[in-house]
Amino acid sequence: MAIAGGGLLGRLLAWQLLEHGHQVSVYEAGSLVESPSAAKTAAGMISPISEAIDTELLMYDLGMVALQQWPKWLQQLLQAMPDQPVYYSHQGSVIVAHQRDQSLLHQYRQDIQRQLLECAQGHWLDGTTIAEMEPDLEAYFRQGLYFPDEAHIDNRHLLQVLLTRIQQLGGECIEHTPVDTDVFTIRERLSYTDQHFDSVIDCRGVGAKPQWRNIRGVRGEILRVKTDEVMLRRPVRLLHPRYQLYIVPKPNSEFVIGATQIESEDCSPMSVQSALELNSALYAINSAFAEARILEMDVNLRPALNHNRPNIQCQPGLLRINGLYRHGYLVAPVVVQHTLALLLDSITLKHDFSEILFDGGESGQLIEETQSAYAIDER
Repeated sequence: MAIAGGGLLGRLLAWQLLEHGHQVSVYEAGSLVESPSAAKTAAGMISPISEAIDTELLMYDLGMVALQQWPKWLQQLLQAMPDQPVYYSHQGSVIVAHQRDQSLLHQYRQDIQRQLLECAQGHWLDGTTIAEMEPDLEAYFRQGLYFPDEAHIDNRHLLQVLLTRIQQLGGECIEHTPVDTDVFTIRERLSYTDQHFDSVIDCRGVGAKPQWRNIRGVRGEILRVKTDEVMLRRPVRLLHPRYQLYIVPKPNSEFVIGATQIESEDCSPMSVQSALELNSALYAINSAFAEARILEMDVNLRPALNHNRPNIQCQPGLLRINGLYRHGYLVAPVVVQHTLALLLDSITLKHDFSEILFDGGESGQLIEETQSAYAIDER
């Protein structure tokens, strides 16, 4: 089997297929070691409640599945690679706003109460509970919201561990090789040669745009800093009249700060205005960040479709998967499980989102017609 695209989806699928005993070749237009994918330029948040409020309720359902699946996958990786544990924290997230923006926090709470079940609405925080949960926020915020069913992962280390495991299992990794995809075929653009496989999976994100015209890029910008002066246990979202910003703690006293989304396909370096806004927000969360060292300012394009949902197009010999948008780590478990269910007879779906994920309104018929052509005999 061939997988075009070595980002999050491509690596997860390659790893799982190899674990099931199948031969896999992974093609990547850039480097696999220094991944150019949107999965690297990400904060690695798994935030079903926050994303459901900002986008649609479907994200809550997909995210709750992700919260169950990620620990299982990470445990599987840990058993195979005990010296390479991937940091994962399921301690929830905190939403805050400065005193002058308290109306935004109250409106956010009302939106949650209107849209989500009571069990998913989180907890209201006052100054005392903020101090108990996140002492380094105490002096800056008097009220907030706490969502216990949210998590975050060290996404960059995960990508490295997945690549190592793919190589350990004998996966063929072909980097710096841009390709196009067709049924049973990988077409190498530079050498003008075709490679033929039993099945091809296209996970190229924005790179698939020439063959999937509805894909658009959504600009994501992150600032990565390092400081020992501030400690946060969980992601913090700051509500602001013009934008939403998030800060996510990472191992080794590092933090990732980003803006939720920018509707632009511009992939040029970060502007002075964006850098000022991100740094100002960081300073506003805790002034001790003033002495933090900036490790990088990075920009990437997240692949999105018109409905901002992931989508799987399938025909015998070719699967195209795209549209993870800004929800990569939240929706990847569901997308991967549904893809594996098409390819492997041994996989059954506990949570079925086929009508949402598969292309068109006749997804059930499409699956039934193609499953026999896709299924790989594991006997």
